[in-house]
Amino acid sequence: MVHQVKGVTAAELSRATWAFAFLLVTMLFFTWGFAYGLLDVLNKHFQEIFGISKLQSTLLQLAYFGSYFGWPPFAGMFMRRYGYKKGIHLGLTFYSLGAVFFWPCAVYSTYGGFVGCTFVIGCGLSTLEVAANSYITVLGSPKYAAARLNFSQGFQGIASFAGPMIASRWFFTGESANSLGTVQWVYLAVAAFGLVLNVLFFFCPLPEITEDALSEELKGAGISQDTKPFWQQWHCIFGWVAQTAYVGAQVGVASFVVNYLTDPLQGSNYDDSTASQLFSYCQITFTVGRFVSVLILQYIDPAIMLTIHGLACSLFCCLTAELRGKAGVVCLFLLFYFESLSYPVIFTLGTKNLGRWTKAGSSLIVMGVGGGAWYPPAQAALADRAGTPRSYLVPMSGYLAMFLYGVGVVIDQAHKYGFRIRSYDELEVMKLMVAAASAFPPGTIMYGEGEMNKGTDSPTEVEKKDIEYRESTRLA
Repeated sequence: MVHQVKGVTAAELSRATWAFAFLLVTMLFFTWGFAYGLLDVLNKHFQEIFGISKLQSTLLQLAYFGSYFGWPPFAGMFMRRYGYKKGIHLGLTFYSLGAVFFWPCAVYSTYGGFVGCTFVIGCGLSTLEVAANSYITVLGSPKYAAARLNFSQGFQGIASFAGPMIASRWFFTGESANSLGTVQWVYLAVAAFGLVLNVLFFFCPLPEITEDALSEELKGAGISQDTKPFWQQWHCIFGWVAQTAYVGAQVGVASFVVNYLTDPLQGSNYDDSTASQLFSYCQITFTVGRFVSVLILQYIDPAIMLTIHGLACSLFCCLTAELRGKAGVVCLFLLFYFESLSYPVIFTLGTKNLGRWTKAGSSLIVMGVGGGAWYPPAQAALADRAGTPRSYLVPMSGYLAMFLYGVGVVIDQAHKYGFRIRSYDELEVMKLMVAAASAFPPGTIMYGEGEMNKGTDSPTEVEKKDIEYRESTRLA
């Protein structure tokens, strides 16, 4: 017998319940941010401890991001049956188990063991991403979905720079520079944090927003996109392609920041500890970009912002590869800034109006994180041959794919609704149109004193008349 989860939509939640659910789930973003921040520094640390090459050290990235490629569909199926909350418990359990087994791996100095534990951590975090990203996206108005997700993802950014900051003080200084002792204690603390979160979610109520409720909301608004087969949800399919390419580029860039800053060919001549600190500053820049974009996305359409940022990332990635000294470092910081909104905006655009396919679509987009498994080895191979700076040409292809996806969504939206710069709440406007249409003859919508043919007026005019009507009836 299939287990049915009784659910609601965000519109049915009180303001206090909504705020509690939003803050509770946002706490999860810290977990994978911290793990990801530590991962990139471990890459360099293990090169020195185990005497392995840059290419061999990318097995950590392959394990971590490879888990994202294979596990999310199973996580999605689990949550479709049992709900978001049990999915969160499952993810936190894997996360803590993988982290606690870093201890015996450090005791026996087994690089393969670290790789295996990293895979388990990745399975846990990919489960949390499927749950948290999709939950935040559907927890409120579609108009502000990208802004909400950017805000929550900002806490992932905070954790991402906390990881390198801790590593710079513990992994690369004194006796710790040549041992795995501090790695043991740091990951034991990570496991304890995951356990505490798991207990917290067990005792705290979390409203369950189900796909059936979302589907009914879309039907009530006259949006029938979710009735198509999943494989025909093109904005989701191409969103997965863009996310795969973007995350691969992001991971490739981050994985070799310490190597880039310490490479003699770059010309900056930083030591490992200083380079690790600078990497944490790069993550701070990334986080600042996330929170700045929260404000901007309330006024500018997310697809337009993605297009602009994709183009900027492509440019600064190329300049990072070609410029030397401080000029290259400045371009690296700018690259981190313009990366900031990419993941949450691609996720939001890819899962928009999926209704009953929301969790399946979320799983697919999260699978795109698996792109992080493939770019670092390719970049490492070029770095071993031509130097780390020149290897930064590899990620540029991922940013170009992100740019093209943004352009495609802008064109598609312009074709359907007319070109606009400001954010457009399709769900809200369609609800009003359907409500008005039900009171008048088919094909005609009344707005105060005048009337409009639904098939002839442009969406921009629809919105204008919509606002006029709502103001005249005191609904605005």
